[in-house]
Order: sequence, then C-alpha cells, then structure tokens
Amino acid sequence: MFKNNSDIDRRITKSKQALRAALLSLMQSKEFKKITITDIVQAANLNRGTFYKHYEYKEDILDEIIDDVISDLIASYREPYQNTEVFEVKSLTSSAIKIFEHISNNREFYTLILKSNTLSGLQQKLCNVLKGLTLEDLKGDLPNPKINRELQVSFYVHALFGMITEWINEGFKYSSDYMAEQLLEIIKSKQTDSVYTFTYSERNE
Repeated sequence: MFKNNSDIDRRITKSKQALRAALLSLMQSKEFKKITITDIVQAANLNRGTFYKHYEYKEDILDEIIDDVISDLIASYREPYQNTEVFEVKSLTSSAIKIFEHISNNREFYTLILKSNTLSGLQQKLCNVLKGLTLEDLKGDLPNPKINRELQVSFYVHALFGMITEWINEGFKYSSDYMAEQLLEIIKSKQTDSVYTFTYSERNE
C-alpha cells in the first residue's frame, strides 16, 4: 500500500521536530561540541538512519533552528505594521505586539542564547536583524531633528532585548501579554507623536 505525499511530509516534519527538540534539550545540560549524533537520536527516540535522511551533521540541525527562529522573529516584529501604509505609534495596541509571544514559543532556544557558548554571539545578531528591519521598514520624521536615527533605533532595539533578557532571567514570570503591555506603555511614554511611513517591499506578498 502506497503512502501519499502528505503522509510522507508529516512523517518528515515529525522526525525533524523530534531531532530539533532533542538537540535543544541536550544543550540545556551539555556543551554542543560534546553532543554526539547518537545522543541526539537516542533523545529523539529515532535511529541514525533517520538522522542522515535529513541532516549530514549536528550543526545542520542547529543552523535550521536558528534560521527558522530568525524568520519567525522577523514576522512577529513586523506584525504591528505589516498590513498598513502608515504606522502611528500612538495608535499601537498591545495585542498587535507579537514579539513576546514569539519569545515565549521559543523559550528553550532563547534561554540557551544566554547560557550557551555556542550561541553567545547570536543575541547581537538578532539585535542587528531588528535594527536593520527598523531602519529599512519605517521611515519618518523624528520629533527631535537633533537625534541620530540610527543611534535611536540601536537604543530602542537593545532596550527591547534588555527587557527580553530580564524576562528570561526571571524565568518568564510574566505572561507575554503583560510584557507587550509594558513595552507599549514604555514606547508611548516616550514617542506619543511619532509617525512612520511604511515602506518595506514585502508588504503585498
């Protein structure tokens, strides 16, 4: 009896998810360089043949995880303004802020960023991704023309990651909704009249 493509796709997805989850779990207590493929497949309850159907090296799993997290981070960051031509900070609502929901959904990964030597440079990479997005996507006149826009964006992005870092270090003791509400209050207390023109090219895709 032949399996249809959807059954095969689901099986592939399930196997890869198990391998990715196993690697992240192992990295919580073991250095990445000391983790073996045998460790990963045993933790995933799979065999080595299944591993080699999808990956060549354990680094391939980590690279795939990072790529997917960055892609989802970008989508969550753009959520408040992706369907509008003009983005007004004063009209922003906490329910539109999805970045904390993204962090919560990937909490195991983000916790590793703070404790794993393997991922030690990733926080700065993520900050650079969000800084580039903000500079590219949002154009507009600043309330204070003396402020250097690039420096302002850098300040905002690193402040955001400061909040995220504190949240992680405190064991996610606040809900993602509460964090979104707090970020909104902080933003509005400083930028009530800011208006940005929405420009990124993917808005209609």
